[in-house]
Amino acid sequence: MGVKRIDPERARELLDSGSTYTYVDVRTTAEFGEGHVPEAKNIPVMVRGLDGIGIHINADFVDVMESRFRKSDKIILGCRKGGRSQKAADLLSTAGFTNLYDMRGGLVGETDPFGNVLFPGWQTRGLPVTTEAEAEAEDLQQPSSTS
Repeated sequence: MGVKRIDPERARELLDSGSTYTYVDVRTTAEFGEGHVPEAKNIPVMVRGLDGIGIHINADFVDVMESRFRKSDKIILGCRKGGRSQKAADLLSTAGFTNLYDMRGGLVGETDPFGNVLFPGWQTRGLPVTTEAEAEAEDLQQPSSTS
């Protein structure tokens, strides 16, 4: 089964449905701390270099996802504007995850080169945002020694 792209309203419907959907925010822990979808889990797909310069794929992303979720779990992926969640969906799909939903527009929405919002995101649509951290938050900002 391929990755399904959904808009923020559909993501909220799925999360509120009483079914077992989990929202995974793939932004950095710093971005996550500034505000996120309530009850979201934070597993960054991109991390900063050891010296804080540059950003690259988190080499541990798929391993961490595999340790926390079954490949059949219903997972909604989101980020800031939609690009990183698409990358995360591609990585997880290749790893065998089968119930992936990529939330188009991320938290703030897709923008043009001038910053104009072309497709509103979760927060831009007025959906609830919190700064409360998840209980088992992991600091994945530092790349593994194999990176």
